[in-house]
Amino acid sequence: MDAGGDRVLHSSHVAVIREVYDGEFAPQGFAMELERALDACCSVIVIEPTQLGDETARWISVGNCLHKTAVLSGLGSIVSGLLWPNNMYLYAPLGMFSTLCTALYTASWQFDNCVKYQVERDPRKLARLQVVSAMSAASPVVLVRKDDTRRKILHCTVSKCNVGGLTRCIST
Repeated sequence: MDAGGDRVLHSSHVAVIREVYDGEFAPQGFAMELERALDACCSVIVIEPTQLGDETARWISVGNCLHKTAVLSGLGSIVSGLLWPNNMYLYAPLGMFSTLCTALYTASWQFDNCVKYQVERDPRKLARLQVVSAMSAASPVVLVRKDDTRRKILHCTVSKCNVGGLTRCIST
C-alpha cells in the first residue's frame, strides 16, 4: 500500500511520508507509513516529518559507520598480518575490533529494512530522481534503495579472512 493506504506500491514507486498532524498519535502513524514503504521495497522514500527523518538518517549513518569500521579494521588486520606476521600485537587488536563491529552490525542492522537504503543529499541526484515535485517540506530526508550485494560480499570476505587470521594467531 502507498503512504495513504489506498493502492498497492510497486518497487519502482516513490513513497512520500507527509507531515500531516491529524491527531495525537501522528508520529506513530508516520513511523508505520515508513515501515510500510520499507516493506514495499519502494525505490525512493521521501520523509517529511523532521524528527522521523532525522532519526532514520542517523540510524542509517550509524549502520554505515559500523560497516565501514568493520571492513577497514578487518583489512588493516589482514594487511598488517601479512606484512608483519610475527607482530600479533598489531593485527590481533584490529582483528578483534573488526569482529566486534561485525557482530554488532549483524545483530542490529543486517535484517533491518533500512539496510537497503542510503540517504541522498546531492541536489543534482535528487533532481534526476524527480522527487522534488512530490516534496512539500523544506528539507525532507530522501532515502534511495541501493543494491548492497557487493557490500555484503566484501563484508563477509573480510570477516572470514579476519576470523581465519585470528584463529591462526590464537593457535600459535
